[in-house]
Amino acid sequence: MLKKTIKITMLFDFYGSLLTEKQRQIIKSYFYNDLSLSEIADNIGISRQGVYDHLHRSEESLEDYEAKLGLLKKYNKIRKNINDLEAIMTEKGILAEDKNEDLRKKLESIKSIL
Repeated sequence: MLKKTIKITMLFDFYGSLLTEKQRQIIKSYFYNDLSLSEIADNIGISRQGVYDHLHRSEESLEDYEAKLGLLKKYNKIRKNINDLEAIMTEKGILAEDKNEDLRKKLESIKSIL
C-alpha cells in the first residue's frame, strides 16, 4: 500500500491540477490526510461508495495522464542520471577539488529543481 501511496502522491504532484476540485479534495483527504472513506464521505456530504468511485476514477485519470505524458517516468530518469553523475564525479574526485566548486553548486542547483 505504501508503494501505491507514494506513486499516487507523485502522480498527483504532476497531474493534480488536471483533476476536478472534488477529485483533488478526495485524493488529498485520502492520501495526504489519511482519512477513511467514511470520514471523507461525512466531510463532503456524499456516500462512502461515492467517495470510493471518485477515488478510483481519480487514480485511473492520474495513471492515464502518466501513460500519455510520461512526466513521472521522465522525472525519475533525470533524477537517476543526476545521482549517477554525482556519484561518478565524487568517485573521480571532481567534486572534492576546490577549483570545481562551481560544478558542485550547479549540480546542487539542478537537484533542487527536481
